[in-house]
Amino acid sequence: MSQTDMLITPVPDAGTSGPTLRQRLRKTEAAYTRRSLLLIAPLLLFVIVSFLFPIASILVKSVTNPELGETLPGTVTQLSRWDGNSVPDEATFNALVSDLRNARSSGQMAAIAKRLSYEDNRYRSLITGTLRHVPAGSTAVRETLIQSLPLWGEVSTWQTLRRAAKPVTSLYLLSAFDRKVDVDTGHIVALPADQALYVNVLLRTLWMALVVTLCCVLLGYPLAYWLAKQPAGRANLLMILVLLPFWTSLIVRTASWIVLLQSGGLINRALLGTGIIDQPLVMVFNRLGVYISMTHIMLPFIVLPLYAVMKGISPNYVRAAISLGAHPFSAFWRVYVPQTYAGVTAGALLVFMMAIGYYITPALLGGPGDQMVSYFVAFFTNSTMNWGMAAALGTQLLVIVVLLYIVYIRVTRTKAEVAAH
Repeated sequence: MSQTDMLITPVPDAGTSGPTLRQRLRKTEAAYTRRSLLLIAPLLLFVIVSFLFPIASILVKSVTNPELGETLPGTVTQLSRWDGNSVPDEATFNALVSDLRNARSSGQMAAIAKRLSYEDNRYRSLITGTLRHVPAGSTAVRETLIQSLPLWGEVSTWQTLRRAAKPVTSLYLLSAFDRKVDVDTGHIVALPADQALYVNVLLRTLWMALVVTLCCVLLGYPLAYWLAKQPAGRANLLMILVLLPFWTSLIVRTASWIVLLQSGGLINRALLGTGIIDQPLVMVFNRLGVYISMTHIMLPFIVLPLYAVMKGISPNYVRAAISLGAHPFSAFWRVYVPQTYAGVTAGALLVFMMAIGYYITPALLGGPGDQMVSYFVAFFTNSTMNWGMAAALGTQLLVIVVLLYIVYIRVTRTKAEVAAH
């Protein structure tokens, strides 16, 4: 082969002899991704098992309805074939009596009466008194029950029973918003004013959380600003003092405020001793005591993000504005404050989301009219064992938190886009 032929011989394509650079890069990225997933897999599994799964299992209870389906299987089967326009036949009544006898022998009668009482209070006595009016071996169960207990002769009773026996129910979610399904018409109606409770509790919870958030912003902003202006060593020492309450139990801090705020407490005694007041102020077991204690507990949660943001703001911006003729306050308000909006938003959102779920502080320092949604969640969980209602109220708080998080993401994203342009 001549020298000229060697010069014009084409070089083999790299893609035909092995993987291209892009393919090798993709393999490297895939391997890196797999290693990263393996590293975070234990943490992800822990979060799913200990956090997401329990929350999901509790939220499912707000719509699940197993009580009647498990305790009245024969009645449910008969009602599935019922036309819903007239009183059921003798076979349905016989199935009902048989299921109630089995439930009584297994100790489930109270659960049936309790579940149906959520639909209408009259059904509790109806269920508990049914077997007393049916003699053993009776063949005319339908006629006997209708004559003895006229509610069994109403179509609405059987419609309610069939609706309450479904595996999924809207009862608890409707009750959380003071609504129910009318047993006569089947339409969703508002509860009477003397029975409505949870909407007012939700509004009260949101209002109390908002007041606490505003108090934290008003107190935390100047504190974070002062800390950000301190030398590094002194600022670190002062931040330890800010975080010091975290080392103390929440119950201990709340109980300490009871000691401080009560009529014979240190605060009232100091005010009386200085002559500022003539008689002790009522600052405990009311809304004021709840606000004071919750503000104290939540304050570090807004100081920390504010301090982090303020520490990264150069003082040259304000100095430049003042050198151009701006008043110091105007320079602070129009130049410095807008740069702290991210910290204010993050801290306020964190405080608000934590405040709407507070239970211990309002329960110990507040009165009956100062309890929040979390109090009723604990009541239904610990006292009445009504997991469906507890889950429905918990769903309220979860939905609010998710909506706030979406708003926060959109606000911060919009601000980032504006700053980028």
